[in-house]
Amino acid sequence: MLNLGILLALACAVVTQLGFLYKHRGANEAPRVDMRHPLRTVRDLFSSKWFAIGMAVATSAWFFHVAALAFAPLSVVQAVLSTGVVMLAVMAERMFGFKVAARQWIGVGMTAAGLFLLVITLPASSGAHSSYSLAGMISFEAGMLAIGALLITGPRMGAPDHHHGVMLGGAAGVLFGVSDVAIKALTGVHDGIFGIVFSPWLAVAILGSIIAFYASARGLQDGEAVPVIAATSTAANVSCILGGIVVFGDPLPADTLGLLVQLLAFAMVVVAALVTPPPVRAAAANAT
Repeated sequence: MLNLGILLALACAVVTQLGFLYKHRGANEAPRVDMRHPLRTVRDLFSSKWFAIGMAVATSAWFFHVAALAFAPLSVVQAVLSTGVVMLAVMAERMFGFKVAARQWIGVGMTAAGLFLLVITLPASSGAHSSYSLAGMISFEAGMLAIGALLITGPRMGAPDHHHGVMLGGAAGVLFGVSDVAIKALTGVHDGIFGIVFSPWLAVAILGSIIAFYASARGLQDGEAVPVIAATSTAANVSCILGGIVVFGDPLPADTLGLLVQLLAFAMVVVAALVTPPPVRAAAANAT
């Protein structure tokens, strides 16, 4: 079941990045996002064919994600999803006219090595557990919401113009992380559909997703595609990996060597996502 969760997470990673690239193309064809007029903004965005396609692709990625969370621990799912940042480089080059430099391929190697170490050091007892401390859950979610809000207001607090898109992308990622942690909690509800509907974590998941939707769309309009998408993916992955360990107590190896190797594996995956620079759009693509 753990291997199935990892496979679903890999599928989610690919489909998520593809959806982001389509949404970037569509968002830049639509009028500027204005959260003071949310309904008009949604109508304008979905009037773009490419944005609508991107949302459809992203919706299928969400189903892959929820299925992965049902079969594997949150931190493991998000570590696998971290590969999406380097998958983004490959798809951007092959499908959207970006040029990927040597440092991006170094990131691919770091991610692959980190995932290999992660898989071989997973404790045999690890599963899709979703039990959590209520106090820990509330504190973590509240802290992540505060960080997301701070990043959203960053442009109004004097942040450089060229950072606005990346900051909004990071805010969207943190808020997607808030939603994902809440969804993971919902996978452990045993009271049927009514237990899910009346759970406060459903409201948290919906609220986080809605705010993240607007922040992501505006970020895609204000910044270059790959840096903004990479910021979104990395922020979501880091926040969810922390959530898996801190909130849900995702297990680490009992022996010291295994613990050090797994911590190194997580570090390699996350660092690869953070330090891999964005591909540069090919001059030929700019000319078209």
